[in-house]
Amino acid sequence: MSMQEPGAAGPAVPVGAAPAPVGTAPEKKLRPARTNATKQRLFDASMELIGERGAAGVTVDEIAAAAGVSKGTVYYNFGSKADLIAQLLRHGVDIMLGRLQTIEGLHADPLEAMEAMLGQAMDFMDDYPSFARLWVSENWRTPSEWGKLFVELRSELLAVIGAAIEKVATTYTVDTGIARGSLEAAMFGAIFVVGLDRQTYNPERTREQSIAAIMTIMRGYVLR
Repeated sequence: MSMQEPGAAGPAVPVGAAPAPVGTAPEKKLRPARTNATKQRLFDASMELIGERGAAGVTVDEIAAAAGVSKGTVYYNFGSKADLIAQLLRHGVDIMLGRLQTIEGLHADPLEAMEAMLGQAMDFMDDYPSFARLWVSENWRTPSEWGKLFVELRSELLAVIGAAIEKVATTYTVDTGIARGSLEAAMFGAIFVVGLDRQTYNPERTREQSIAAIMTIMRGYVLR
């Protein structure tokens, strides 16, 4: 599985390059790693291992071995295992957001647009099952080393879902007794639960059946 990084972070700084001028902004904790074949191998290897066994069950040595690099290379590209996982989460969400936003403006009926968006989400789950497992295994763990990051990433995904729900509410008569935030959370949770359930327990279930099941939430929101 390969997760091609959208929006590369820019060219690498050559070894021996002059230091940044005095007064420039300090480097962020999540350092942009070099976008190259080595980094991509590290992303792929760590995503598979962490998705299967959880973040706590995987060592930097194992990630390095799976990617065919030294442990020092992992630290050079990501700084630490914690930063690596944070970048994996950011990387995956960026891909998912990009896919959800591809349907913007393609459907006049907001329910059809929502259905298309769910299709993109199911395709993402099929393409990156290890990311989905990583998200589910770590998102609700308390306390979480990545708690603040999960809040940020979750908010970004919910904003896209919320915008789609808002379009439905402006076109159809909807049940105003349903809290909008709870509806967004229900759709968000259903995407991951239904997608992972199909992959793990019901591979014979079709993409369309999974989408239809999640759409029952929206169709219950619309008053006919």
